[in-house]
Amino acid sequence: MVYSNQTETELMTLLKEGDHKAFLEIYDRYKVLLQQHAYKKIGDAQDVQDVIQELFTELWDKRISLNITTGLSNYLFTAIRNRSLNLIYKRRKEMHYLESLEEFINEGNYLIDLQIREREFTELIQKEIDALPKRMREVYKLSREEGLSHKQIAELLGTSETTVSKQITNVLKILRKKLGSLYFITFFFP
Repeated sequence: MVYSNQTETELMTLLKEGDHKAFLEIYDRYKVLLQQHAYKKIGDAQDVQDVIQELFTELWDKRISLNITTGLSNYLFTAIRNRSLNLIYKRRKEMHYLESLEEFINEGNYLIDLQIREREFTELIQKEIDALPKRMREVYKLSREEGLSHKQIAELLGTSETTVSKQITNVLKILRKKLGSLYFITFFFP
């Protein structure tokens, strides 16, 4: 069968039946025209390629359920126009967001936000440390806050280095479990 001789209606019928060659004919027939149409609106070649790819991917994915009443070319040109306008709208929103973010940073609010987050993280970590059993908490503070070695802690508490090492390992496991992704912060905040 020569697909280039098929009408839009015949190609759509074949497409709905899952004929990949009919799909490729539609793609080849309309790709360049749709690119030109989209480029007039968008003005960026990469965005045009993305919009075209999304359109044809959706055409293939929804080929069975598509009910095109205005003709294939009208459907494709309307779809590409709508996708182009949606992309333009999305880019404008992104630009507005970036401008707002830049303004926020320039005003210095980000420092206040970072200070608030740092304080909240520190409080959360301290809360979890305070919830530890007394001996674990004591070993942890001597290790992390006082900077003592396991040997020094063992001598101070009258226990073995092995016990101190196990206590530290258990504390870190508990904190890792309770704090999840915030766990790494425990090493930055005394």
